[in-house]
Order: sequence, then C-alpha cells, then structure tokens
Amino acid sequence: MTQTSQPTALVTGAGRGLGLALARALLSDGWQVVVDARRAEHLPADLPGAVAVPGDVTDPLHREALVAAVDVLGRLDLLIHNASELGPSPLPALAGVPLDAVRHVFETNVVAPLALTQLLLPQLRAARGTVLAISSDAAVEAYPGWGIYGSSKAALDQLAAVLAAEEPTLTVHAVDPGDMRTEMHQAAFPGEDISDRPLPETVVPALLALVARGTATPRVRASDVAVVA
Repeated sequence: MTQTSQPTALVTGAGRGLGLALARALLSDGWQVVVDARRAEHLPADLPGAVAVPGDVTDPLHREALVAAVDVLGRLDLLIHNASELGPSPLPALAGVPLDAVRHVFETNVVAPLALTQLLLPQLRAARGTVLAISSDAAVEAYPGWGIYGSSKAALDQLAAVLAAEEPTLTVHAVDPGDMRTEMHQAAFPGEDISDRPLPETVVPALLALVARGTATPRVRASDVAVVA
C-alpha cells in the first residue's frame, strides 16, 4: 500500500456521461482517481492518469479488483456511485416489464453500490470520507414507464440516508443531477431530440461543491447547490 497525501476518489460508471465528466474534473483538480466502466475501451483514452479497472459493478470479482486498486493508492476520500442501469428501452409499463430486467436494474443500482460500500468502509472511515450516490427525480416522482428505474433510485436514496445515520464520521449525499444529454437519457426517449438537455459537464461544479462543503445533507438536487466561483 502506498501512503499518499493526495485525495483519492473512486468513480463507477466513468466510461461516459456524468461519471466521465466527474472523473476528468477530479483528475484536473489533482485527485488520484480509480474508475471503472463496462466498456473497457473508453477508459484509457478518455481518462489519462486515472487507474482504470474495467468491469461490471454487479460482478463480485470486479468489486474486489476495485478495492485492490484503492488499497494500492493507500486511501479513499470519495466514493461516487454513478454506474446505473436504465432497464428496457423503450421504457415499459409495470404491467409488462420483464422480471429479469427488474432484477438486473436493482442488482446494478442498489445491490452493487451497497456491496461496494461495505467493502470500502474501512478506507472511507479512515479518511472520514464522502459517499455520493447519483439519484434521479424518478426516485420521488411517478413518471409512467419509469417504475423500475425510479424505484431502484428510491431504494438507493434510502440506503444513503441510512448509511448517513449509521456512519456519523462519513458525509453521505444522494444527489439528483437533473436531466442531462447522455446516452442513458437518450435510451429513455428513443427517437426523440434531447439536444435541449444540458451536458453532464454543466452539473459537475455543483457536485464537487457539495463534496467540498463537507457537511451531510438530505437528498439534494444539483440545481439547488450554490457554486461559488
């Protein structure tokens, strides 16, 4: 294990979208960053300087590999649960959603973040670190077609709230970043023009401001976080 004074972050789902934007910003700010993505070819080119560990967060062996990468760097100050699964596209009504798809969404969006947090709690406690769970307005609003994804994010919100109550030395946030122009959002609206949605990079300053603040909050929307230039 290498001891370092550099802050260290682990960002899941960093091959595209918000995860990629967050990882780039953290690297630019001088952080050590461990990243993963299911599509390995994205990571080395898009994130020079990051420790890339390709794989799927639902795979226990991959989660162990992420922990090993963190151990090599010697600390963990920030864990960002960004990897998510939308489910079938077009979004199905609950009456007809395949149950295997439900299980996969919950495995990715709920079980995997909890499992990874469990493994990394010793490092997070030692650093009095921060856990950032990327949520959605679908966790609290009833949108037709969004029942599976939304309920998985509602479960993630509750996990974050309970973790904050159980781990008072940690700072835990569940954050709704708002609609963004991402591949996942396009999959939710196949064939529609989503060019009016903001790019993920526009959300990053609010999320990093929340991390820098260092105080726990309840579930929060990125749009409500004041960013001081």
